[in-house]
Amino acid sequence: MSAPVEELDRPTERKKLAEALDNALSSIEDLPTRIAAIENSIDGRILFSTSLGIEDQVLLHAIAKARSRIEAFTLDTGRHFPETYDILSRSERVFGTRIRVVFPDAGDVEDLVARDGIFGFRYSVDQRKACCNARKVLPLQRALENAAGWVTGVRREQSTTRGETPFAAFDGQQNLIKINPIADWTLERVEAYVAEHNVPVNALHAHGFPSIGCQPCTRAIEPGEDIRAGRWWWEDENRKECGLHNRPGGSRNL
Repeated sequence: MSAPVEELDRPTERKKLAEALDNALSSIEDLPTRIAAIENSIDGRILFSTSLGIEDQVLLHAIAKARSRIEAFTLDTGRHFPETYDILSRSERVFGTRIRVVFPDAGDVEDLVARDGIFGFRYSVDQRKACCNARKVLPLQRALENAAGWVTGVRREQSTTRGETPFAAFDGQQNLIKINPIADWTLERVEAYVAEHNVPVNALHAHGFPSIGCQPCTRAIEPGEDIRAGRWWWEDENRKECGLHNRPGGSRNL
């Protein structure tokens, strides 16, 4: 049986909408206005995936302040720092909102550990990718089912793999529009926003952790290092993504 015409047309329509939204956001300087433009441009559910890092705290504050319909969720891999759980709880209290917590499938994690061991991700890139896939990518895919838009805190300045991040693009694998409202922000601008609005942030940021992921895979960085140097520090710099975000051009980088 062939797919309905509206299903066949949806990717094309969303690609056009993503291009229009990308152009619109590039001409808007103010973050609240960008949030409003996102809401006005996309029908259906818009989800915000937060890692609870400093960039995502900025977006969470802006979304809560605007009383936006954008829904926040976070992925609990089972290996977070205690400080990450602390900021999750504190953010819900401060912003008066509930952040949905999405967990990996227990069977997927059990199979992973049975095959590769509890620290198998340290032994090869493929095993690390498999860990990220079970604990992050598959739960993300479940969380984004039936969503029309996906908001993230990705910034171009964060790493070489993110240098061409658009404000909005069609994600063919998720069949939705992925939006990066602060793609053009510098870290200085993020920190200034946090200071101006008294936004709560993860305590680890003050101890050399500009990018915070799973505890076994994240270390503090040294002065002068790239801000994502502490993520999977034993790997090639140009391959260090977990699979949640696409490289420019749409290929998924695990």
